[in-house]
Amino acid sequence: MSNQKCRWGILGAAGIAQKNWQSIRNAGNAELVAVASREVSKSQEFIDRCSAQVPHPHTPVALGNYDELLAREDIDAIYLPLPTGLRHQWAMKVAAAGKHLLCEKPCGSNMEQVEEITAACEDAGVQFMDGVMFMHSERLNKIRKVMEDGETIGSLRRIHTQFSFCAPEEFLQENIRMHSDLEPHGCLGDLGWYTIRFILWVMNYETPKSVTGRLLNASAMTGSPKQVPTEFSGEVLFEKVSASFYCSFLTEHQQLAHLSGNKGNLRVDDFVLPYYGNRLGFIASNSIFDCDVCDFRMERRETHHQVEEYASSHPSAQESNLFRTFSDLALSGQPDSHWPKITRLTQKLMMTCMESAEQGGTELSCS
Repeated sequence: MSNQKCRWGILGAAGIAQKNWQSIRNAGNAELVAVASREVSKSQEFIDRCSAQVPHPHTPVALGNYDELLAREDIDAIYLPLPTGLRHQWAMKVAAAGKHLLCEKPCGSNMEQVEEITAACEDAGVQFMDGVMFMHSERLNKIRKVMEDGETIGSLRRIHTQFSFCAPEEFLQENIRMHSDLEPHGCLGDLGWYTIRFILWVMNYETPKSVTGRLLNASAMTGSPKQVPTEFSGEVLFEKVSASFYCSFLTEHQQLAHLSGNKGNLRVDDFVLPYYGNRLGFIASNSIFDCDVCDFRMERRETHHQVEEYASSHPSAQESNLFRTFSDLALSGQPDSHWPKITRLTQKLMMTCMESAEQGGTELSCS
């Protein structure tokens, strides 16, 4: 087994980067070299805070300049958690510097930006991937096996996904996700990306025939030029399957994925952020309705499926798997084109839903 490690830099000390500080350490084939912010004091404070809880074998260097990070020769890959409105500029610089790019989502403010970023990475011969952690959970393999066994759900007909949380008032007034220059897609970009990605994963990344989007609520923090979505729903039509999604900053926490077929259904209650524990699960149901004259009974007939995987903060967790998989690809020198392809498709579907909503829910083609 090779002892070679992918050398990482974090560009921007965002909150989600604190989680991935630990993911890099847990990956086993990765090493965090440096963290950059616009002020070295902020980078150092980030490093000190994270190190106090999860120390790395070698404490990363604090930098006060993004360009300084990209110029370092001892860094192979960049994790980019900057706000969406800033990602295009810095993602293009990452590719130009010849660094592999793990980019938070959405990866750009529009489709053109994402096309440019992925093309630049391809031209530079570097790996591109977005930061959807659940894509790297072993649970997905189990779900695929059960949903395609021919008996549990039979022929798939319907998919429903939801990701929501009820944001406090200070979030709606102060969080960057409420500023249209920084996060122009609001809850659709922050939460809807996951619901759309799961639908596409179920469908093996088949391009939908058409979509509709509905902007149910919108607002903005003080100083934002425009309002952003705070509650959004969409309908996605495939050749033989229909799907819907709902995302919201105004509805209490839920992260549901539901697959329905002609023989049964499958439900995942925590498809994005697994509930705490060392097993990840989902439920298959083949309920039976029994009618005996006056006696009417609906029987659940549920089967609980599980995989041995920790929800978080562990080498087996999905975020650790993300950095492990990416690091393997970076070290191999052979970028996998699957990852930028599904990012482009997810962005395309999201933007088409947004366009539909702006047109009052008009059905639009995804071709």
